[in-house]
Amino acid sequence: MDEDLHERVERAAETAALFNALKHDSDAQVGAVMGPLMGENPAFREHGDEVPGVVAPVVERVNGLSAAEKRARLEELDPEAAAELDAEDEAEEQVLPDLPNAEEGEVRMRLAPNPNGPWHLGNARMPAVIGTYKDLYDGWMLCRFDDTDPETKRPDLDAYDAILDAIGYLGFEPDEVVRASDRLETYYDHARELIELGGAYTCSCPAEEFRSLKADAEACPHRDKGVEESFAEFESMVAGDLESGEMVLRVRTEIEHPNPALRDWVAFRVVDTPHPREEAADYRCWPMLDFQSAVDDHLFDVTHIIRGIDLQDSAKRQGFLYDYFGWEYPEVVHWGRVQVDAYDVPLSTSSIKELIESGDLDGWDDPRAPTLASLRRRGVRGQAVVDAMTELGVSTSNVDLAMSSVYAANRELIDDGSDRAFLVRDGVRVLVSGGPATAEPPVHPDHEDRGTRTIPVGEAVLVEPDDLPAEGERVWLKGYGPVRYEEGAFAYTDDDIDAVREEGVDVVHWVPAEASVPVRIRTMQGDVSGRAEPGVRGYDPDDVLQFERVGFVRIDRVPEGEADPVTTYFTHP
Repeated sequence: MDEDLHERVERAAETAALFNALKHDSDAQVGAVMGPLMGENPAFREHGDEVPGVVAPVVERVNGLSAAEKRARLEELDPEAAAELDAEDEAEEQVLPDLPNAEEGEVRMRLAPNPNGPWHLGNARMPAVIGTYKDLYDGWMLCRFDDTDPETKRPDLDAYDAILDAIGYLGFEPDEVVRASDRLETYYDHARELIELGGAYTCSCPAEEFRSLKADAEACPHRDKGVEESFAEFESMVAGDLESGEMVLRVRTEIEHPNPALRDWVAFRVVDTPHPREEAADYRCWPMLDFQSAVDDHLFDVTHIIRGIDLQDSAKRQGFLYDYFGWEYPEVVHWGRVQVDAYDVPLSTSSIKELIESGDLDGWDDPRAPTLASLRRRGVRGQAVVDAMTELGVSTSNVDLAMSSVYAANRELIDDGSDRAFLVRDGVRVLVSGGPATAEPPVHPDHEDRGTRTIPVGEAVLVEPDDLPAEGERVWLKGYGPVRYEEGAFAYTDDDIDAVREEGVDVVHWVPAEASVPVRIRTMQGDVSGRAEPGVRGYDPDDVLQFERVGFVRIDRVPEGEADPVTTYFTHP
């Protein structure tokens, strides 16, 4: 191979190696580089035996560069390849499909939580997706608390702030927050206008009687009453002169509509139970969700609605209102339900609330609860939840959220920043002799600049029962060195690291028997006890560590008393 060809191979190999490394965010591999290199350069093929020898050192040199250096060098060598990577990165970032008929800067969406309790994991899908769409389109997002059912889905006064806090945990902030229970006069005004348009009438039929008429596509005797009578009776509902079940306001649709669910549906009813919010406690006439939501979506100029496939009839019912008022209905995207694995507790606010009230769960942030409060206390970042939820897309099919996808996304977020520490469960005490007084394992194996942690060894160490070798066998105490197990004790040896690399000596973690600290790990399966290296006491609540061979944990409480355990919450492996 002449000098000119050698230089051409080197340059092409460097470009291919840079592209490969940046695309996969890892070291380039000679085999992966050779394919495109030979395919795109036919002149290299007759020198196939010599090319790998040129490529290998180039790949090694590229792998020694930082990501920023690789990017800068690729832009210098091949700007088009760098642009291709940017395009791929952009495509990967937008995992959600485009919204129908959406323009940047013009998209207005809404979250519509029912504040009947803090959010479980399934609730996170709506803010994760809508918040992401808001960012993609430079849009606007409303948080509207749909709290107009003071009886069946009775609002929890603490849930309003808890839900806003959860939205912030996921990384989003609504542009506006409203409570539907503050807007009753607005709904009353639209009901009055609807009556005057002939689009609604008051009905005092018993529920069962009307249900039978509706099923037979027969009108009730009140359907043809005059506007003035319906108007007066609605005012009686508003004034609180009627009792629950005595009268409703119905939207006049098509009594013979093929879908019985759309026939003259209820817009307002009387509820005797006072609303828990003091500002709304005196109201007794409450809108149904389809009426309230339809009015608000129009008044707040919502352009796109995302709702469950089970709510398809809502859009059709609300369509009658929009036709009466001459409004344009927003674009609607329907999606299927989301199920979450890994939990024994049902994904249901009411079920979780019952388990808390019965004492089976400690609270909404119990590690066994499938709630956002629980994930947060365990040290899972909100962005990891968002990443996993958006990857599910917006299909009309039901989807399963694997917690492993949340954990994988979270691991990428926390791994670099999480210090390492040793922890031993069910430790066996073993005397140790002949070695150094301290061990100096790295704070983080991938970041030498963060230094080492000093662990005093003392006269004995604790190891897990399964790590105890047979008599006469060796193990490598991680961060300390090689020891041989003889007569129930560890004796330091002069072996080097080749004992691990070439002879298969096991590397085990350990803690000093006397200086170690007690640790309580709260997990989804229950509490686990262990002892950790003494430096664990130096961390603060909310710090995340990785107990080697155990997993990531969030520090929850560091007690003052040395005999009291440091409380941690298990994040994930």
